[in-house]
Amino acid sequence: QLVTMGIDGGDRQLVYETTERIEAPNWSPDGAWLVFNAHGALWRIPADGSAAPEQIPTGDVTGVNNDHVLSPDGQTIYFSANGHLYALPFAGGEPRRVSNDHPVERQFKYYLHGVSPDNATLAYAGVEAVGDSPWGRIDLFTIPVAGGPDTRLTDYPAPDDGPEYSPDGLHIYFNSERNATVPGHAQCYRMATDGSHVEQLTHDKRVNWFPHISPHGRWVIYISFPPGTLKHPANKDVILRRMRPDGS
Repeated sequence: QLVTMGIDGGDRQLVYETTERIEAPNWSPDGAWLVFNAHGALWRIPADGSAAPEQIPTGDVTGVNNDHVLSPDGQTIYFSANGHLYALPFAGGEPRRVSNDHPVERQFKYYLHGVSPDNATLAYAGVEAVGDSPWGRIDLFTIPVAGGPDTRLTDYPAPDDGPEYSPDGLHIYFNSERNATVPGHAQCYRMATDGSHVEQLTHDKRVNWFPHISPHGRWVIYISFPPGTLKHPANKDVILRRMRPDGS
């Protein structure tokens, strides 16, 4: 089910229902559309559910995953597929690759999570192999929307994930296991956009992931798994929680 609800959890509206897997709905900035992924492709649907989903053409690029965001002006969809980052007009077309090639032995993969308010920079989780594990290292990076060098923001043994810019451009919110006593027990954090001044925002026994900031910057919504959950698996009794940007 693709569902919208009010910021207080009320006014639940069923937009679309299917027996197939659909993921990661993103609002268009004008509130008219929801963009999601399914079957390795991107789709859009009117946010009021008044029409059926339509596929967004992505040219020769397939394997689209659930890491995609819309530019602040709504003209571009940035997305991840097959370990790389792409930019695509909202109407669809031939994507432009943004990400770089890395040495094969690193097995480096890009997983997109955020775009800066000035539409100049993308924030992503960079995954690379350590030993026999292809997920051995997960750190946070940025890259110019136009393409260019990767800039490392975190360099920590524990995984960091889900970087998203605040609307004022002052912070990047993310989740991390850096203070976890059990591997996989993530909490929500924020830092300056250069990777400095890291602050932990949630401090409870639940497992908290993927903080998303409201367009006006007054609220943060994140997904919260039951205590004892490892990572962010499917089929758990999750809740959505709301907090102020400072974690209160």
